[in-house]
Amino acid sequence: MASPIIDCAPHREQLRALAAELPEVPRADLYGFLEKAKELSAKLPRELAAALDTFHAEGTEDGYLLLRGLPLEADDQLPATPDSTPAPLDRGRLVMEAMLAVTGRRLGLHTGYAELRSGTVYHDVYPSPGAHYLSSETSETLLEFHTEMAYHVLQPNYVMLACSRADHERRAETLVGSVRKALPLLDEATRARLFERKLPCCVDVAFRGGVEDPGAIANVRPLYGDENDPYLGYDRELLAPEEPADKEAVAALSKALDDVTESVKLTPGDLLIIDNFRTTHARTPFSPRWDGKDRWLHRVYIRTDRNGQLAGGERAGDVVSFSPRR
Repeated sequence: MASPIIDCAPHREQLRALAAELPEVPRADLYGFLEKAKELSAKLPRELAAALDTFHAEGTEDGYLLLRGLPLEADDQLPATPDSTPAPLDRGRLVMEAMLAVTGRRLGLHTGYAELRSGTVYHDVYPSPGAHYLSSETSETLLEFHTEMAYHVLQPNYVMLACSRADHERRAETLVGSVRKALPLLDEATRARLFERKLPCCVDVAFRGGVEDPGAIANVRPLYGDENDPYLGYDRELLAPEEPADKEAVAALSKALDDVTESVKLTPGDLLIIDNFRTTHARTPFSPRWDGKDRWLHRVYIRTDRNGQLAGGERAGDVVSFSPRR
């Protein structure tokens, strides 16, 4: 089985040179920035380009691809880890943001979600005091397993996380559970119960329209598509089965995903690409110091022409509005 980890260190200087060809202020013209990134994605090192193309075409058993050893700034050349969002429009290009642009455009279209992070496309992910337990800004509690926006009609195909700074103790782990590994652990009755079955699902705070708790306003199918190689729709906090048989089946799926979970410790220069239609992911707790050097990731969402995510005419950098799965 091929490793999901690609060592990019031998190509670091070539990749740094590609990053330098991008506009210096990404948010001044994000459409232009991402269009240039598409052009540069054709110039990626052959090994890296092939890995991205294969991952897009076939996925992996692990459900992710980890690009390790990418170029980035020295820590003392980075700005302080953010403590607010969104990022300033005039913030200069960061190397890991450039890597997200070029590698992401090899896969599809960077997408913002109108209700999330003020509709921005690039998200800074950092610890924030008092963050909601469902938020990526939480730090000292477990961010539970979830398929990103499984309840959204325009759910992203890929979640991309690039690391500029790790947490001080290097404790934080990104956990990934792949349905391709979990499926063989489920008996036939459980598979049949979950396949193409719509279950009630709540939504994240950003998509609740200002209502504190609107309840399960979406329906999510835990397993769907090809019976032998299904897609996964799962959220440990938000999926809300009502019938006892559904609760039992979801519990079995949860256990199977726990049993196959893999851990990734993101270090500076890492870029993790998660197949958001075949996995669920989580993040373990860590302890921030609030000293300007806390963990700092950059996140983008990528849509492709699969699974009905694109209708035609979309551009990288578009922002879409919420529509719950029914």
